[in-house]
Amino acid sequence: MADFTLSFFEPEDQNEVRELILAGLVDHWGFLDPSKNPDLEDITKSYAEATFLVARLDKRIVGCGALVPRSAEIAEIVRMSVTKDLRRLGIGRQILGALVEQACKQGIQQVVLETTAAWSEVVAFYLQNGFQITHYQDIDVHFVLDLSSRNPKEPR
Repeated sequence: MADFTLSFFEPEDQNEVRELILAGLVDHWGFLDPSKNPDLEDITKSYAEATFLVARLDKRIVGCGALVPRSAEIAEIVRMSVTKDLRRLGIGRQILGALVEQACKQGIQQVVLETTAAWSEVVAFYLQNGFQITHYQDIDVHFVLDLSSRNPKEPR
């Protein structure tokens, strides 16, 4: 496993995180449509309500991911990315684990996410980390991780 640190996104991380995510999209798609990613123009503003983590190896940002609340009981993981030359070293697993831990601390009952169904290595990654496929829609596959046994609802 790579020796890296996890920290919360800071505004000065903007350009490096944006480039990391866009490079990951190019790796998977082979091209980039900049109009499809307006949230990356101001990550601080776009993810103000989220837990946005970055992984650093020395001073280089090598991974990221965000946990976005969708309701009191559901949060979505978005913008998971690890730099191409460091994939399969446990960085993504650590980011994902930290985001799930944050969800538990927030009392979230379900974590959802989606990815492109054709990205078989990404689909396998989420399945290996306890997520279950809920459905397919268009070219995407949707997942859920049920945290209700970890975060029992308190009586109202």
